[in-house]
Amino acid sequence: MSKPGGPFSALRSAYLSGATTPVEQAERVMAELAGRDGGPVWISTVAADDLRAHAAWLTRHRDPADLPLYGIPFAVKDNIDVAGMVTTAGCPDFAYRPAEDAPVVRRLLDAGALLVGKTNLDQFATGLTGARSPYGSCESVFGGGLVSGGSSSGSAVAVASGQVSFALGTDTAGSGRVPAALNGIVGLKPTRGLLSTAGVVPACRSLDCVSVFATDVADAVEVLHAARGVSTADPWGRALPAERASGDAPGTLRLGVPRAEDLEFFGDEGQSERFDAGVRRLSTLVATALPVPLDDFFAAGDLLYQGPWVAERLVGLGDFLRGHPDSVLPVTRTVLETGWRYDAVDAFRGQHRLRELRARVDRLWREIDVLVVPTVGTTFTLDEIAEDPIGRNAMLGRYTQFANLLDLAAVTVPNGFTDGGRPASLTLLGPAFSDLTLARLAAALTAGAEAPPVVAAGDAPPAAAQTLIAVVGRHLSGESRNGELTGRGATFVGAARTAPLYRLYRMESPDGEGLPGLVRVTPDDPQGQPIDVELWSLPSSTVGELLAGVPAPLSLGWVRLHDGRDVLGFLCEAYAAGPPAVDISAAGGWRAYRQAAAGR
Repeated sequence: MSKPGGPFSALRSAYLSGATTPVEQAERVMAELAGRDGGPVWISTVAADDLRAHAAWLTRHRDPADLPLYGIPFAVKDNIDVAGMVTTAGCPDFAYRPAEDAPVVRRLLDAGALLVGKTNLDQFATGLTGARSPYGSCESVFGGGLVSGGSSSGSAVAVASGQVSFALGTDTAGSGRVPAALNGIVGLKPTRGLLSTAGVVPACRSLDCVSVFATDVADAVEVLHAARGVSTADPWGRALPAERASGDAPGTLRLGVPRAEDLEFFGDEGQSERFDAGVRRLSTLVATALPVPLDDFFAAGDLLYQGPWVAERLVGLGDFLRGHPDSVLPVTRTVLETGWRYDAVDAFRGQHRLRELRARVDRLWREIDVLVVPTVGTTFTLDEIAEDPIGRNAMLGRYTQFANLLDLAAVTVPNGFTDGGRPASLTLLGPAFSDLTLARLAAALTAGAEAPPVVAAGDAPPAAAQTLIAVVGRHLSGESRNGELTGRGATFVGAARTAPLYRLYRMESPDGEGLPGLVRVTPDDPQGQPIDVELWSLPSSTVGELLAGVPAPLSLGWVRLHDGRDVLGFLCEAYAAGPPAVDISAAGGWRAYRQAAAGR
């Protein structure tokens, strides 16, 4: 495990197998930070002794299977409070030391996550470039002077570089989606209110949203589930309705695709080509794809900085700006000071205009379920941003800044690379509380996404087609039949869990070892449980051979994972679940059952 961050599944599997501990992981984190000198990604980090102490407590007192984020390292943007750590919001003279964690941070700590530190940002979360901080400008992990995107620049780079497994950002105008796009990772911007904004330095309080960065969709969804909850300290909080708790299957969805005349790539043909390719892939996953106009979306987005909402930023910052004008970066001060132009009449006029636009957009959701847009139309280097910091910032926000004004949820995912090597990205948008529907579609899309180019054409033969297999019992790593996978060239992808739709049984077998059987129950069956599985990537040409060696009543079929993906996996026919088979679902998985049976 060369990096302390990365997908949850690999780290979780290592914890469950005893291959590593949170203490060892904490040492890897600190070694990684020491090798990078901290900046400009980090503004502050947890003291080494405190990080070791937290990791040691987890190691001694908690079981890896008991906490959903056990030992997973994470970071928070430095406009989110952590008890005892200074909150700067990217401005040293604004800094204060809170006595309490923001509720969203406290929930993650309670879920077992390992806090590493606080990350850099565009000052006061005002900007989409990552180049507006007195702590330095973050560069994209892809190098070449490419901006990292902002305002959650440090959080995105910390995840993309493998320093942590996930990070919190904020997203008022695109600050969680643009950095994800420019660093090739997932950015989940939930419905406003699902993640509490109590303990978050406000940008526009009525629009602010805590966002999640991760390397895959499943991990981002896990963080969302662990962190969400209504706080008494947050009047803007909203609960996820029970009927939206699972999301709709991709194959049932109506996809909205922007009309060609509404798309603007600012002369970047590479981004245009990547968007077309992404839409083609998406169209194979949904029920239908329809052209839709974006006029009302763009008109709503224009209200954010060309309307009275920019004045909302002065509610929390106006007194500081007046008293400490030299403490604020010139470009940030220019943006904030435009808020003084607006009065109460302008505010009501803006609200009325937004209501008209939202009503029209709401009618569109009767015709489509999901809208796909480019995350950014083009990319810029730090030097190019310096030439026109406000104009080019606006270009980066063209497809993002309308989302919170229109009360939309969003998920940003990588979409390959242009011929020039720049990262491309897609954003899926839907109405409030469509978060898990968007996540299921995003997971399906990224499961078949193109990999980043690592060799020039002709330097290596094309990779063989692979099939992802969910393994539940004796084919698990270290178990007696695992060689049937490794002998066919299968590689371990990571640990996962099924959706809570299954029962696991131990059936008799001639060798006395027992035969595990995974049986799917009906969605409304209260006996359904999440079951631990492993994911293995198997050359597709060998799947038939594997199936031929599977004994009845087992077979290969589609298994629903906790993140909504359907993957090929081992299933058992329901008739075999009767006596003398023993229901072992409560153990959570075959390996846990075997360990319990052995008294370990």
